[in-house]
Amino acid sequence: MNDNLVPVPLERLKETFGNEIELIAEDGRPEVYEIKAEFQLGPHVYASLQSAAMAKEQEVELFRVILSDSGEPQLETIEDDEEWELAAEAYDDLLFAGDEMP
Repeated sequence: MNDNLVPVPLERLKETFGNEIELIAEDGRPEVYEIKAEFQLGPHVYASLQSAAMAKEQEVELFRVILSDSGEPQLETIEDDEEWELAAEAYDDLLFAGDEMP
């Protein structure tokens, strides 16, 4: 991927699910996550989600957003470390860009 890519904010997940999304945790229990941001970076779309426990630590979880055959957005784990770093940097860029707005 190109390091000069600029993240473009999107709202597809919020339009589909609202401000929160429920995911199944590793232990099988449902857990509610707030959709913090969704953005396109090059050919891929990413989302940052935050559970209540993560909010206490100021942490987010990043996912790749893909579209199902029916066109509904779905979340996919980012397995590649380099791709994850690029998505994390883009998310940070979006946060800082938001801080500069009046």
